[in-house]
Amino acid sequence: MNVTNLILKKAAECGINLYSVAYMDENGLEKAKMRPANRCNNSYSVAKAFTMTAIGMLYDRGLLSVEDKIRDIFKDEFPAVYDTEWDKVTVDHALRHRIGFAAGFLDIDVERIADYGTDDFLRIVLSHPLAYAPGEKWVYSDAAFYLLSRVVTKISGKKLDDFMRPALFGTLGFQELAWSVCPKGYPMGATGLYISSEDMVKLGYAYACGGEYFGKTVVSADWVELALSRGYEFGQYKDTGLYAKGGMNGQFLCFSTKKRAAFAFHGFEPEKDVSVLMKYFKTLID
Repeated sequence: MNVTNLILKKAAECGINLYSVAYMDENGLEKAKMRPANRCNNSYSVAKAFTMTAIGMLYDRGLLSVEDKIRDIFKDEFPAVYDTEWDKVTVDHALRHRIGFAAGFLDIDVERIADYGTDDFLRIVLSHPLAYAPGEKWVYSDAAFYLLSRVVTKISGKKLDDFMRPALFGTLGFQELAWSVCPKGYPMGATGLYISSEDMVKLGYAYACGGEYFGKTVVSADWVELALSRGYEFGQYKDTGLYAKGGMNGQFLCFSTKKRAAFAFHGFEPEKDVSVLMKYFKTLID
């Protein structure tokens, strides 16, 4: 059964604009293209799943706990005057979009960087007032994952992409990739990761297999359990039982821990509901 060709056929029937699809199970990789496109495309918010995985790698190395306080990590970077509710914010709050922001911000896909009035994005985040007590309310924000990108740098001593190049991208055998950066050169963490579908699917397959990728450990089974149980970016998708993470214009990475299979796609579909492809994928692997 050629899963990728069947998904592309379904996408065409539904009028969904995809560029490429990739599928992976224990037998290896399948890939297919619907139309010509760049080899690497913006994964938008699927990037957050990769940043979350970098946090997991630090967790596995004993360098970071999800209960660590952001105030302690950035004790030298906090402005002299700040909202003291930040003293309660943990890495876990950032991973779950429960820092306490009133609304999302620092989204370079829809906002003009010139309007920020500064090139110091970390200061923008740490100076931001909190409308809710940390942990109280879920408010999705790219600011949380830019902050986590900087956490990786603070703990590891390397920028997020440099840290992940050997630790993840090399382990999974990625080819070309690029990550959008802030004016100071730090990867945004929340968006702007340009990769191929055939590389993106590899992360999903590793999570589907409890952190293992064809005999290589990507993250520990403990981290996978923690991440999936707390909804660190991979949430169970509607009534499919699949774990998934999507991007703003119809990019998706999803996987089944039960079937140990994953699929990913890139395209540009800001209008149509691509969830039909998740449901169709489930029928193919069941």
